[in-house]
Amino acid sequence: MQTSPAHAAHHEDREIETLEEFDAVVSARGTLSGFRVQAVDLTDRTRELLTTDTTGAVFLGCRMRPDAEAKTRADGALVLPPLPGLPFDPYRGHLYTPDDLFASLDKGYEETPDALAYAWFQRTRADGDIFASMLRAVHDDSMSDALDELLRGARVVGVMGGHAMARGTEEYRGAARLGRALARTGFTVATGGGPGAMEAANLGAYAAPYDDPVLDEACELLAAAPSFTPSISDWARAAFEVRTRWPKGGHSVGIPTWFYGHEPPNAFASRIAKYFANATREDGLLARCNAGVVFLPGAAGTVQEVFDNATPNYYESRGEPTPMVLVNRAHWTEKLPAWPLLRSLARERSMEARIALVDRIEEAPEALKHLLG
Repeated sequence: MQTSPAHAAHHEDREIETLEEFDAVVSARGTLSGFRVQAVDLTDRTRELLTTDTTGAVFLGCRMRPDAEAKTRADGALVLPPLPGLPFDPYRGHLYTPDDLFASLDKGYEETPDALAYAWFQRTRADGDIFASMLRAVHDDSMSDALDELLRGARVVGVMGGHAMARGTEEYRGAARLGRALARTGFTVATGGGPGAMEAANLGAYAAPYDDPVLDEACELLAAAPSFTPSISDWARAAFEVRTRWPKGGHSVGIPTWFYGHEPPNAFASRIAKYFANATREDGLLARCNAGVVFLPGAAGTVQEVFDNATPNYYESRGEPTPMVLVNRAHWTEKLPAWPLLRSLARERSMEARIALVDRIEEAPEALKHLLG
């Protein structure tokens, strides 16, 4: 899942997202004509900008000195300068890390970039300001672009489940073991990036490189702050304590949303694609789960995800149906009987061979393997 600076060249798609990529393109091509440079600080590349053709280039949120900016504009480049005062960068070229979103946690969660972005969203979402709407849309498209780059060639399995699953419970430990098992099998685990079952699955993937007892120890440490209520700060600090104790965790992806900003992102996903638009986030999360989705017990949000995933499988609008494994027979047949409807939808269609219902979470990896053939 990790990318290298040489991916850095992006020559094929003409995107430049780091100084290393910028230098590589200027050195190899001798021109920036037609390239898109995204959120790169170019204040120390004035000489290169003044001596390199930038005709038709696009600079999105790139810092540069006034003489370099004037020259690139004169070349006919489109320059959209950085926007001061925003708690996020709409032109961001890479996904977030937990450290990005939880910076300043020592001052309290309210001072973190994640909380400040949510506060900005709350202020602007209802005022009808087209500029704020545009900034949200540009940011979310940047997230999708970065997510596609990160997951290119990966076999992604989604783990969906409720945010209310508390740390310290057997259900939480089971979801963490599931994430660990999937990661050790070679899958990239993707979740909705929030608390509860989502955090547990990301934690399991994080603990995958370590010996088995580490996950048990981590769960014990986290149990001291079982929920993000009443204190997100305490909840997040417990996660960072785990990360500090075991700093070389495995990789996974979280895809949360500021639409549900009262739910913080979890700190165990190594890369986080956080969106303002929940519909874009939901569809994008499920669309990228090309090796299937495991649905743990959840409420309305998880039910929505079951059928958001079932619809393209039913119509085969994304190609061959992908596996769907529902965990906990009583939950999905009695409490929230999504399974009978899902099975009826699937009958006599290609997706019929790609759905399964299991009783225990430990059965999910084998069921997924069977459905994948």
